[in-house]
Formats: sequence, C-alpha cells, structure tokens
Amino acid sequence: MKELLHKVRIGNVETEGSIFLAPMAGYTDRIFRSICLEEGADMSVTEMVSCEGVARGSIKTIDLMTRGTNEKILNVQLFAPDAETARRSAEGVMKASPQILDFNCGCPVPKVVKTGAGSALLKNPQEIGKIVKALKEETGLPVTVKIRTGWDKESINYLETAAMAFSNGADALTMHARTKSQLYSPYANWETLTNLKENFPDRVIIGSGDLFSAEDGVRMLKETGIDAIMYARGAIGNPFVFKQTKALLKGEALPEISTEEKIEKIMVHLDGLTQMLGENTACREMRKHVCAYLKGIKNSAKVRHMVSTALTIDEYKEALKQLT
Repeated sequence: MKELLHKVRIGNVETEGSIFLAPMAGYTDRIFRSICLEEGADMSVTEMVSCEGVARGSIKTIDLMTRGTNEKILNVQLFAPDAETARRSAEGVMKASPQILDFNCGCPVPKVVKTGAGSALLKNPQEIGKIVKALKEETGLPVTVKIRTGWDKESINYLETAAMAFSNGADALTMHARTKSQLYSPYANWETLTNLKENFPDRVIIGSGDLFSAEDGVRMLKETGIDAIMYARGAIGNPFVFKQTKALLKGEALPEISTEEKIEKIMVHLDGLTQMLGENTACREMRKHVCAYLKGIKNSAKVRHMVSTALTIDEYKEALKQLT
C-alpha cells in the first residue's frame, strides 16, 4: 500500500504532503489560510474568485487573490460560466503570480448556479473541458478542477466530467462526494472517490466531504486510495486538524489541543484580520470563527454571547478571560 502522507505533484508544482485546506467562500481569506499552513496544511486554496470580476478589474475580487505571508503555493480558485469568460480573466489572474489555478464546478449556491457557473457546469462536461483548455493556453499554469458527483441522483456523471477535464489538460481533480442537490447532507458517498481513483489510477485525485476530524481524514485516505484530502468545514475553528492528521498518519498519538492554545490562536487570527480589515470589521468577521473555535469547550456560552457584540480587540480579550 502506498504511503498515505506523501508529496503530491500537480503539474510542475510539488506539495510537501497530502493534507490540504479546501476553498470556502467567506472563510479561506489569506489570514485563515496562513494559520492553517502554520498548523500543517500542505496547500491552501483561495476563496472563489469571479473570472468576470477579475476581467472587469474589481478591486474586491482581485484582493481575494492576495498571497498569504507564508503561502509558498498560491492556488487561486476561479469560477465562470464559460471558457470565454475564463479566458478574459487570465491576464488579471496572472498579475497575482499564482502557482496553480483551481476551477470550481462544484459550488451549489443558487446565486452562482443561476449564472451557469459552479455546479451548473456539471450539466455540461464539454464546457468544463473547454474552460480547462482555455486556462491552460492562456496561463501555462497547472489547472485543477473541483467537481461533485453530479447534478442529482438521476445524473451521476463524475466519470464523464473527470474524463473531459483530464483530456483537456487538467492536472488534478478534487471531488466532493455528493451531488449538487444534496448540498451538504446526508452523508458523502466515499465509494465514488474509490471508483474515481480506480478509473483514473495515474491521475491525481483529491477527496472532500464529511472530513470533520483527523480520524476522518485518515479513514478517507485508507478507504478510497485517493492521493490527497481537503478539509473544508472541518477546519473552521479547528486549524489544528492538519497537524493532528499528520500525527495519526505517522503512527503518533493524537495531539491534544488545550483551551489556552485555542485562545492564543483566536487572538492571532483576530490580529491578522485587524491588519487586513481594520479593527471594527475584523471583530465582526471574527465572530463566526470564534463560535467554531469554542465548540466543545465547557462554559463557552457566555463567551460566545459576549463576542456577538464585540467591536474591539479589548472586548474579545475580556470575553476570552471567562475561559481562564
């Protein structure tokens, strides 16, 4: 059996290991990506970046592609409804100096799908192929594709989609093991990942879906035979999951994360957001992260209530004192 923790080659880029942070809109900004990399993630991916926004020169869109301070591999996730839009964005995307481009064909959010982008492209694998080809031609960078198993249970077509992507030059494929219609429940069908890898044994296959702990990550790698995994929701409030997964893969004991360590990481996270957004906006943005960081900690309800209105770093510090 192959080593479960190993370097992964995506085009001309090689990662140090096989445990990645998935792209998540509203969460994987450069601050959170940097924190996850510090905690052992081998690669991170930006929030979804609109090709149309880049082509139009939108400052907010372009800012999403800013590299994190410790981000050696900048992997930018793009979305667009067609190859022409993707092609028009290439010049602007390249100004961010990315190492890899990931194209989203899996987002199920209505405002994205209704434009013909995200999961809507699962209905048109040929267009996915055209998009991959366009990005490869215009940028010369490795291109990966993020998909789901299909639009719904009546149209499971991930093998066709994968074949179209790979035949047009995709360097890797990530699959969330659910259909678009399933959104995020019920359980992800990991057997589809096994089948995908068996059908494309020489291609880089990355899996996601229902990875909420280090044990989940190890189990997915062992059960499916895929090359790498991506933590998404399981990393929110728990960037420690990367070093925990690596410890288990090395046969070591699962590292325990103390309340003090979580508090320290919350403040590092908040300080980073403050530098990026300013104190008031950062404190608002941090609320959703803190609730996740505090999950499972006794007597944290009062802290969550206090930070729900916090607008300064000092207010966060005062709230977190309740835990010590």
